[in-house]
Amino acid sequence: MRRLLTPSHGYFVTAAIFSLAINLLYLAGPLYMLQVYDRVISSASEVTLLMLTIALLLAFAALASLDMVRARVLTRASIRLDRNIAPRVMSAVIDRSAASGGARSQLLRDFDTFRQFITGTGVHAILDLPWTPVYLAVIFALHPLLGAFALGSAIILILMALFNEWFVKPPLLESNEAASRNYNFSEMSLRNTEVVRAMGMTAGLLKRWGRDRKRMLERQVAASDRAATIQSMIRFLRLSMQSLILGLGAYLVIERLSTAGAMFAASILLGRALQPVEQIVGSWRGLVSARGAFFRLRELLAAAQTQDPRLTLPRPEGRLSVEALSCVPPGFSKPILRNVSFQIEPGEVLGIIGPSGAGKSTLARHIVGVQVPSAGAVRIDGADVSSWIRTSLGQHLGYLPQDVELFADRVAANIGRFSDGEDREIILAARMAGVHEMILRLPEGYDTQIGEGGATLSGGYRQRIGLARAVYGNPSLVVLDEPSSNLDSDGDAALANCIMQLKKRGTTVVIISHRPSTIGIVDKILMLREGVVEMFGPRAEVLARLTRPVPIHAVREVTT
Repeated sequence: MRRLLTPSHGYFVTAAIFSLAINLLYLAGPLYMLQVYDRVISSASEVTLLMLTIALLLAFAALASLDMVRARVLTRASIRLDRNIAPRVMSAVIDRSAASGGARSQLLRDFDTFRQFITGTGVHAILDLPWTPVYLAVIFALHPLLGAFALGSAIILILMALFNEWFVKPPLLESNEAASRNYNFSEMSLRNTEVVRAMGMTAGLLKRWGRDRKRMLERQVAASDRAATIQSMIRFLRLSMQSLILGLGAYLVIERLSTAGAMFAASILLGRALQPVEQIVGSWRGLVSARGAFFRLRELLAAAQTQDPRLTLPRPEGRLSVEALSCVPPGFSKPILRNVSFQIEPGEVLGIIGPSGAGKSTLARHIVGVQVPSAGAVRIDGADVSSWIRTSLGQHLGYLPQDVELFADRVAANIGRFSDGEDREIILAARMAGVHEMILRLPEGYDTQIGEGGATLSGGYRQRIGLARAVYGNPSLVVLDEPSSNLDSDGDAALANCIMQLKKRGTTVVIISHRPSTIGIVDKILMLREGVVEMFGPRAEVLARLTRPVPIHAVREVTT
């Protein structure tokens, strides 16, 4: 995170320099008042008054200009941060979502919260706060007693700000956590609207959705009430102190220890010195949210650190070996995969079968490297998939997950993986998947916008376009997880033809399926049961073992 923020340091240094100039120019008002009361009125010089007024207006014009420039500098810093960090955040969110099996769009909102905070009024107050001692020093120069009073006032307000942190932080953090849970549940509900409406789950879902929402609002109200109380107390103290210093100045004037100009100047300077503290407390809610967002982003990016540049391995032949692979997801005591080992050669087709919950899809995710094993390794041409540069390995892999998700863009962009490849490669992949003619019948052919998640397409369409995406670019290894679940007989035939073409190319294919038409074209079969390899070998041998008749005496023993 520190490395990613470094390119934006220049913007913040520039903003700090402008803050110095702005705060020095704020001294123009008190100095004007001091000179008017102590010199102009006593000398009755209209020329002096005119020149002082012109100088004051020039100072205020420069102050307003610098304040505008500072705001623009911070806005540019926000844009620079977005360019430097947003892609990394998105990449880290994708990696974490793939590993944990869920979306984390809240992390993107965290980044926007942090980015937007640095352009708000809160960061201006933070930049102005270090110059409070300058105003206190000027007040001390006017009179030590005035300076001591101003210093005590500043200490009291700072202690109130610290008390605000202690008093407001707990309910505010609880509110933010409940809001995050509520947003995540809302996203999950919107992804499953068909199920919710079809089975009349709306009332129950709203009840569950409202639980986190209610908690969020309750803690938000508590935090807002506490913050409003502290903010009102701080405003009362600041206004009171600003007036009391006038009374103290008046006493010094009566005692002939100070001048009337110093009295009014001290009041203005104290108000300016205490203003950043009041502003920070007023924007405390945004500050706490930005701070929490920053820490979560730092944790995210630390967990997804960019590794040192590694040697780019050549295009793999497709030799796949799985060595003692085990997987125990976080929070689970029982492993999903246990000591899974097998090997297939380039150009071979492996069929993975087994009952539901056997760990087939988990094994597929480990093979393509989107899930990190708890133990063991997955190797392609002898190299662990984790040692490959992901962008490099991805060019040589094809993957069709069980739940096919397409992106809200053109059909061609989805098949071409949003790369800058040639159109003929996209058409070749579509032809191989047997979906070319179907795409041409769409309203705008390959340029048809398919909507979010491919909502405008049927399940079979989405699955066959997903298959075309998997075989795009002539990959060395293709993993297909239940690729025929939404296909009709024509789709089954197109899938079988696609697998045969991949085999002729020398592409290694791993397919999870139970359909005889698909299993009939594989070279080897791996049977999983409860995460353990029960059988592995040539297709004919495994099928023979699976269809071996049970002896009659064994059936009688079981029934008795």
